[in-house]
Amino acid sequence: MDWASVAGILIAIGGILLGQALEGGRLGSLVQPAALLIVMMGTVGAVILQNGFDRFRRAMKMTSHVFSKDKVDEDALIREMAMWSATARREGLLSLERFINEVKDPFVSKGLRLVVDGFDPHKVREILDNDIDAYEMQERSVVKVWESAGGYAPTIGILGAVLGLIHVMENLSDPSKLGSGIAVAFVATIYGVGLANLVFLPIGGRLKTVVSTEVARRERLAQAFEGIASGDNPRLIEERMASRFDG
Repeated sequence: MDWASVAGILIAIGGILLGQALEGGRLGSLVQPAALLIVMMGTVGAVILQNGFDRFRRAMKMTSHVFSKDKVDEDALIREMAMWSATARREGLLSLERFINEVKDPFVSKGLRLVVDGFDPHKVREILDNDIDAYEMQERSVVKVWESAGGYAPTIGILGAVLGLIHVMENLSDPSKLGSGIAVAFVATIYGVGLANLVFLPIGGRLKTVVSTEVARRERLAQAFEGIASGDNPRLIEERMASRFDG
């Protein structure tokens, strides 16, 4: 669990609620199920319409990366790449075949397979780079689901406020209800703007960083596999990998 992400959300929401209390407002006045329903359902519907259900589902699944730390053992991966390089130089590229089934990362497994199959080093790099480009395009399209949600939510919040004001105007005959009715109407705007800027857009930004980090990692792996296929010194390959991970 990445507690920094959890703390960030709690601090943001807690600060707003605390400010509301310090100004003398009732926290209960911010709890309006109807307004929340309008904003959430309206935003979800608009996002699905723009991106499709499959991409929306993948975006929800991808959210786990925001609250979980990277589980990749980078030091172990560096040692493995150096060991594979040394083994290939000593015993030949075919000797790496026994390691393929031990690898859980599909990208690393593919890189090993290309090297074992005897592809030209430049072809190995070209194939892996194509995979990286496809991965980046696919993942960034999923991240845009959260960015689109951040764009729609404030507008739908305003729509909810207008609907609330229409309800208020229908009850002008009872002046005692005007103040509370208007207050309730504007809660929808708070939900829309708050969800967009405290949840949707920050999640989208965080996932962009996750994708960029993974793309950079794969690029270094592609470079390492090219080096193994070319017979580069294991120490050189290890240094190239370490220069990325130290960053």
